[in-house]
Amino acid sequence: MTILVDTHAFLWFVSADDRLSKKAVAAMKDGTNAIVLSVASVWEMAIKASLGKLRLPQAVESFVPQQMQLNTIGQLGIDFRHAARVEGLPLHHSDPFDRLLVAQALTEGIPIISADPAFDPYGVQRIW
Repeated sequence: MTILVDTHAFLWFVSADDRLSKKAVAAMKDGTNAIVLSVASVWEMAIKASLGKLRLPQAVESFVPQQMQLNTIGQLGIDFRHAARVEGLPLHHSDPFDRLLVAQALTEGIPIISADPAFDPYGVQRIW
């Protein structure tokens, strides 16, 4: 199964942070699952790093691809369908990155690994 990983879950996974739930870790380590990181999450990390709100051991452009390769995490690009789907989403949540992740999960019919219950009102299957 393909599973989208939220930005914080990706960061917690690659840093072995114990805030990541056991169920999320198991899903990410299950070799039968294809874990994907959205380009929206990379964009979010880059913005937060540039504002000093996120500190990484390297620049986003080197850290993220390195961690994706080390942890066998694929990339989910943003296409027209994903961006356009945001228009029809109810405004349960105002974070633009999360809204795009919701649109991607719904469009692709895939669950998301996230601690954030803000995804739940959209009917996205959330693994936590």
